[in-house]
Amino acid sequence: MYDPAAFEIFYRRHVDAVTRFMARRVTDPHTVADLTAETFLAVIDSARAYRPDLGSETAWLYGIARNVVAAEARRGARQSALGSRVAGRRLLQADDIGRLEEKLDAEEAGRRALTALEGLPDGERAVIELVAVDELSVTEAATALGIRKVTARVRLHRARRALRSAAGKGEHAVALTYAGGEA
Repeated sequence: MYDPAAFEIFYRRHVDAVTRFMARRVTDPHTVADLTAETFLAVIDSARAYRPDLGSETAWLYGIARNVVAAEARRGARQSALGSRVAGRRLLQADDIGRLEEKLDAEEAGRRALTALEGLPDGERAVIELVAVDELSVTEAATALGIRKVTARVRLHRARRALRSAAGKGEHAVALTYAGGEA
């Protein structure tokens, strides 16, 4: 059963983190606002599926946010292939755009780190993004990705090793800062 008061508390507790999560992955303030809203709509739709015994609400929420970002990437790829733009975005007030642009600026280093991680295999990249960039624990990252904790640890180790190796070339130094390595 949907409880508006409980949702409002949940929303207020997590909206800034989800907005920062989105701002690390996209550069348009309208898209950040839309994806943040989509994430919380998905939370309402799937609230009954949350199981605290499988992980924290933050890990569950980041799993939903990752799915929203992935769906947006798929939509974007389809739009690019068709050469069209999505119409009908809600208009943002100047204050809203200003706040989102500030968050976009603040998360630029995170976007650079995510770009540096693009060369990693998908599974390793996903774990290191959640642990190093989004600051989840390995357990929470495993929950968000639907994998075992030991699998997440192995993937994190492999990703850090690959980034250390690539750091000698200078191209992944910023990613190592997020990954807990030495730049």
